Amino acid sequence: MDIINNNLKELSPDQVKVLMSLLKARFEKNMSRHNGLEWAQVQARLEANPKKLWSLNEMEKSGGEPDVVGFDKKTGEFLFYDCSAETPKERRNVCYDRAALDTRKEFKPRDSAMDIAVAMGIEMLTEEEYQALQKNGEFDTKTSSWLATPAEVRKLGGAFFGDRRYNHVFIYHNGADSYYGGRGFRGSLRI
Repeated sequence: MDIINNNLKELSPDQVKVLMSLLKARFEKNMSRHNGLEWAQVQARLEANPKKLWSLNEMEKSGGEPDVVGFDKKTGEFLFYDCSAETPKERRNVCYDRAALDTRKEFKPRDSAMDIAVAMGIEMLTEEEYQALQKNGEFDTKTSSWLATPAEVRKLGGAFFGDRRYNHVFIYHNGADSYYGGRGFRGSLRI
């Protein structure tokens, strides 16, 4: 994920063209995720928000396969979630946040989910968003994803994650400093 260190957070015209083509193809292939929405409206919003395009590109580069999953009528924003079948490959093997990373004395993971999300300009999915995503398909049948955790749980050292097993979506807890090769995080972006 070398572009995360790009302080400009802008894509070249060629990168924009490639990303827009990818997003359009995914949008058209998965219409059930966004019934009633038209690509032309999404494209216009994307073109007007180049910084958000950069974040979408980061989601794509790290294996997230971002797609439109809805439209917020209150704010007028399109909602993009990572829609890869499994938690994004390049965002796995991380603990929950910086505090958890800092408390580990040995065998520290390379980074934290929250730090990566901030660097990418995205939010981690909440429990509610994760449940909504799972209504659009079967996600995380072999992996799991950290979820944005309420402050009162995090204050006690825990963090939430979710997965799908046995044809059911489970939300669990773990120590925020834990990390596993099959656990990453899914992000959301409002545009």
